[in-house]
Amino acid sequence: MKVIKKKKQRGSIILRIAVFAFAAFVAGSLLTQQVQIAEKRRQLEDLQQEIRLQEIKNEDLEQALGDGSDQGDYVERIARESLDYAKPNERVFVNIAGN
Repeated sequence: MKVIKKKKQRGSIILRIAVFAFAAFVAGSLLTQQVQIAEKRRQLEDLQQEIRLQEIKNEDLEQALGDGSDQGDYVERIARESLDYAKPNERVFVNIAGN
């Protein structure tokens, strides 16, 4: 009596292909997630650096205002140029032509 082994081998081959395809999919997904995590970390570092710079500017303005000396014009100029502040009801025009 002969036992048919070819059917078992075909099933085994299909199973191996399916397992390999699943492993490749999982590996690709993990790689994609690692790339996204690295990008988000870089964005977080950039935002933290911007926050630190803004805090330094705020501290400089607070020091200048807290001195009580005659630096009002300097503080106003820094606030207008660096922080884009404006006085209440003041119209600010921006030259978008780059001239």
